[in-house]
Amino acid sequence: MLDTDRKNFSGASRYVLDAELAAIVNISMALEMPLLLKGEPGTGKTMLAHAIAESLGMPLIVLNVKSSMKLVEALYQYDTLTRLNDSRFGDSTRDVSRIEDYIKMGKIGQAFTAEARNVLLIDEIDKADTDFQDDMLDVLDQMEFDIIEIDKTVTAVHRPVIIITSNAKKDLSDPFLGRCNFHHIAFPDPKMMRKIVRVHFPEIDAALMENAVETFYRLRELEGIEKRPATRELINWIRALGADPDFKPKHLSRGDIPFLGVLFKKSQDYQKAGALVSRRKLF
Repeated sequence: MLDTDRKNFSGASRYVLDAELAAIVNISMALEMPLLLKGEPGTGKTMLAHAIAESLGMPLIVLNVKSSMKLVEALYQYDTLTRLNDSRFGDSTRDVSRIEDYIKMGKIGQAFTAEARNVLLIDEIDKADTDFQDDMLDVLDQMEFDIIEIDKTVTAVHRPVIIITSNAKKDLSDPFLGRCNFHHIAFPDPKMMRKIVRVHFPEIDAALMENAVETFYRLRELEGIEKRPATRELINWIRALGADPDFKPKHLSRGDIPFLGVLFKKSQDYQKAGALVSRRKLF
């Protein structure tokens, strides 16, 4: 039976949420299934976990996945070096015969052993190999794992709310996909982007809003751009424009576009955009 008494997620102070995304978050919590989020960088996948934690008043634990990471690192670490030093120098209050004193929980271990229910964000799972992905979901299904050095099973005190993100750089295995709920976060259209901008800048000048958003989408559509500017770049760009006492919104409408380095983070993209802007090719 589903737990209908749990709190529902309906957004947070700085996260604009559409109805479809809210629904899949809430059904994933009700079904106690991980929610896999895909979408290009900057679409708010990671920030969604922060928003859920804020909205539901839960701690947030973040596992940043790396390509070289082994699953055991996410579960726990056995600090053999410290134990060796303690045994050699004898100046520690720890008992070197107690191996458990040298076991430190990884991020998944922390989520399992926390006294309060929490949100566990597993960020950029597509960086990991297939074995890591599938073995991790076994642990998350069973809500337990073994610490082999002390022959102990760690069982989750509370089942975390699990959010997994992927930038779709690498295909995920079918077993992995089958054990998650899925949502693709599309890049915001201009109407949604205006809502997002207003959340961050409630008193923004209307002319600045319209000119900045229009220019931003023109820049995103430039051909040959490897890393298109995302929402966070737009927010930072508007902040930069507002900090320049000489800037006027009408500058953008006539093709005078400052601070391209806030929007474009790769040299070739920056150079290409700069060349087009200098020749007034955007308008």
